Parts: sequence; C-alpha cells; structure tokens
Amino acid sequence: MSSARAAKPGQEVEIKLKVELAPEIWRRLRALGFQRTSPRHFESNHLFDFPDQRLGRSGRLLRLRREGGRWVLTFKGPPARSANYKVREEIESPVASGDDARRIFESLALREVFSYQKFRTTYVPGPHSRPRGHAELTLDETPIGNFIELEGPRRWIDKVARQFGYTRADYITASYAVLYFEHCRKRGIRPTHMVFRKY
Repeated sequence: MSSARAAKPGQEVEIKLKVELAPEIWRRLRALGFQRTSPRHFESNHLFDFPDQRLGRSGRLLRLRREGGRWVLTFKGPPARSANYKVREEIESPVASGDDARRIFESLALREVFSYQKFRTTYVPGPHSRPRGHAELTLDETPIGNFIELEGPRRWIDKVARQFGYTRADYITASYAVLYFEHCRKRGIRPTHMVFRKY
C-alpha cells in the first residue's frame, strides 16, 4: 500500500454512511466476517471551545467522552483537503476523572458548547480481510438516525462501502454536530444538544 493511501500515525481517515438498523445489516456484517470487539454501549460526548469559538472556527475539536465508567479526552485537528474522506490529526488519551478535566478546561476559559449521545457497537474486519494498520467499523444509533462509520485505509473503506451497497456519492464527512444542526434546520427545530429524551 502506498504512503498516499495509508493514514499517517496519529491521523484518522473515516466516513459515515446513513443506514437503517434492519436485520440485513447484522446478517451482512456476519457474512463479511466482521468480528464484534465491543458490545452495544451508551456514549456521552461533550465538546469544549473558547467563548470566541476559535477551535470550531479553525476546524479543531476538543472532546470529552464518557463510555461506561471510562473517560476519554480527544483532540482533532482541522480536516485536510480530501474529495471523499475526512482526514485529520487525532490525539486521544484516557483521563481518570471527567470532573477534573472539566475544571481544568474551565480554568483555561473553555466551556462546553455542544453535547451528543449515541449507542455504539464496534467491529473489526476478520483476519482474511483485514488491511494493514488500523481498520474498524462502528454502528452508531443516534437521536437523528443510524450510521455506519468506517475508519481505516481509503481502499478498505471503499471496498467495505461497496459491499454494503454504497458508492462514494453516499459518503458523509460531516461531524455529528453539523449533521444535527442540519437536521434541525430542515425540520424547523430549534437546536440545543443531540441527546435522547430519556437520558
């Protein structure tokens, strides 16, 4: 695989695909040899920015995620130019306490600007179809619909998308925040946070 086709260390290459969580999705995953690496679980994600929105305006992201009893801090750099994929730097690390992380952010004049929730199930390709480097498929159930997220080498993303019946025209590179605000705009809903009512 050429270096132009592979993600650099600390760099993610990904797309989203809109799906319905119908039985055929689960059958297709099994037929293609995908192996579940984490069971369906609830995630709560919190984005932070300065009052002038300088991170968001520059395409950067600072996220604090809770999944189960685990907290993960993520920084993402601005997306690189790419016709079909979202390509950006990613630095991710577990943190011991979400409350402590929030206090640090607040002391730096950062504030929570958006939160979103989802149920996520994670899969990896089977040993006979696994590419070099990192590759995974996640099923995300969100308040605005269900999505497959593919992260890995571009050729692998294209191959798996085709196996599910998608073309590059179906690729989504927008973040969940952008998708949520577009969802609200189309329906005339005042946006707040992308959360399930019962959570």
